[in-house]
Amino acid sequence: FADLVLETWDLQCEHNGREHRTAEMGRQQLVVRRGQPFAIALRFSGRAYEEGVDKLAFNVETGPCPIETSGTRSHFAVTDFPEEAGWSAVVQQQDGVSLSLSLCSPPSARVGRYSLTLETSTGTQGSSYHLGDFVLLFNAWHPEDTVFLRDEDERCEYVLSQQGLIYQGSCDYITSTPWNFGQFEDDILSICLNLLDTNPKFLRDQNRDCSRRNDPVYIGRVVSAMVNCNDEDRGVLAGRWDNHYEDGMSPMAWIGSVDILKRWKKLGCQPVKYGQCWVFAAVACTVMRCLGIPSRVVTNYNSAHDTNGNLVIDRYFSETGEEDRRSRDMIWNFHCWVESWMARPDLAPGYDGWQALDPTPQEKSEGVFCCGPAPVQAIREGDLQLKYDIPFIFAEVNADVVYWVVQRDGARKKSTHSSVVGKNISTKSVGRDSREDITLTYKYPEGSEKEREVFAKAERESSSLREEVEGLHLKIKLSEGANNGCDFDVLAVVSNGTGTERVCRLMICARTASYNGAVGPQCGMKDLLNLTLQPQEEKCVPLRILYEKYRESLTQDNVVKVVALLTEYQTGDIIMAMRDVYVQNPEIKIRILGEPMQKRKLVAEISLVNPLAVPLNNCVFVVEGSGLTDRQRVKELEEPVEPQAEAKCRLDLVPHQAGLHKLMVDFESDRLTGVKGYRNVIIAPQPN
Repeated sequence: FADLVLETWDLQCEHNGREHRTAEMGRQQLVVRRGQPFAIALRFSGRAYEEGVDKLAFNVETGPCPIETSGTRSHFAVTDFPEEAGWSAVVQQQDGVSLSLSLCSPPSARVGRYSLTLETSTGTQGSSYHLGDFVLLFNAWHPEDTVFLRDEDERCEYVLSQQGLIYQGSCDYITSTPWNFGQFEDDILSICLNLLDTNPKFLRDQNRDCSRRNDPVYIGRVVSAMVNCNDEDRGVLAGRWDNHYEDGMSPMAWIGSVDILKRWKKLGCQPVKYGQCWVFAAVACTVMRCLGIPSRVVTNYNSAHDTNGNLVIDRYFSETGEEDRRSRDMIWNFHCWVESWMARPDLAPGYDGWQALDPTPQEKSEGVFCCGPAPVQAIREGDLQLKYDIPFIFAEVNADVVYWVVQRDGARKKSTHSSVVGKNISTKSVGRDSREDITLTYKYPEGSEKEREVFAKAERESSSLREEVEGLHLKIKLSEGANNGCDFDVLAVVSNGTGTERVCRLMICARTASYNGAVGPQCGMKDLLNLTLQPQEEKCVPLRILYEKYRESLTQDNVVKVVALLTEYQTGDIIMAMRDVYVQNPEIKIRILGEPMQKRKLVAEISLVNPLAVPLNNCVFVVEGSGLTDRQRVKELEEPVEPQAEAKCRLDLVPHQAGLHKLMVDFESDRLTGVKGYRNVIIAPQPN
């Protein structure tokens, strides 16, 4: 027999991309999921392949030092009886000189970029052909993959959806901001693979790192460390929380991960400025979804940052309600992290499922700024000794808060205040733009027998802070919405549930604040030295907060923190109440003109009314949306926008994908920043 000569071949990127749900990333290259067969076509010249005469075998290799024993290299022959555990190649069809083959990786294969080589031999003669490269991803559709997720709607949301909502604001006023994850956009896959190759564990031991890339637990830990740059590890984002962002982008201005990851690549893997928790979490979510691991961004309200690990957060206030910074422990209005879905064969049974991963740099774990993966089930059960970093996340959702009022003579008095940490833990619902509350996956219902058991297991007694001063109650209410540019009222509601008259001092103080708990200057204050409450009486004391007072110091988080202290003269008891008021930005209106159809021009009309008493200068609209815009679009307005006037722009788009997409808009100006809006647009498929 003459030698078998390969003339042409086809890796069938488009067909395989459709089958493996990677079509959007696989236009230029073959991208497949592990454990699932993919098709390739070979065409020989001169003569056809003869079974029994010709031998065909393949080599797949990944990483710089591929070794069979590390699982980064495999040599496998075409056979009718493939082994379960390894790579396989089977003949599907033969038609003259054309041969169709089906190749399949094991569901535990290492993910990453592979090279594919064909070896042909007839008798003693042989040839080798490099067929090209392909990328292998995790497979949430395969029952034997450690990231297998049973529900198709969940797989669509947590692996395939390129857009979502991230919850912000405060636990009394939950807001959502749109985010473009964009994990299938051009170049994002290669940037995510590059991130794995930039990580210090790879640089230290390339063989060991590549051999561990079959494990989502390992990958999650690497991604959690690489999204922040606190280890001088050429991470993606630099964090900043001090309201000085002039030498970069304000964390509030981003509307998607694509822009951030592309900037990181363009900067030669230098950190992009600046991120805060939701930005770190959203970028990590993009990387994990891109690699095929089901992931979602979650938000915890009243999130405790317990630096000394004692599960108690001490806060100190002066008698006028000013916070004294003697404690490093903080309570953030909200804090975002990522949950990724995976099995945990490294732990005892019972901890598979959602795992918390927190890429925001807070505390070191094994010497590196990363956090997780921590099984959410272990956090709920108080199993603090399991891997990884469960005590830190347990405290974020469970720590007790003790408020001390430091009197003029330096004496400290414990105030009663039932502040609850870990409220309204939220994520976007599957397939809908509504909020799903997942608090009960992190903790048992408050006050339940089971909750007390978990606390005892976590080696502490639930502190007795919950008792209120006999019969006196204090809470802070908002009269109606607080809108940026307007004055608004907050009300201290004081009630006396006892049968005797009580005489008190009431102090209310408002300050602008950041979402991480840091406070700015005062923007409103009232001190009533003689507040007399008759038996069973309730009084409402209003405090008016003026725009001219908060306007200069309101941060881009739009938060005003109101603290009220009620001191009873007879006993000296102090009750404290606190509320974060979210100051609302104006709404961005988005109109779609024309019939939305694939590959046909569409016009978006975007507008917003200036609610402030001063003109807005340097106004910019930034627009993006996977499947709708080919890249981010920036529209700068030439004129200032006068008070109550409309900032407006029109944009031409040519959507390249059919289906449901979100058009996301961010508005920036000198006095109004980080204003977000979005609109769902259904694009009809192009008629054939």
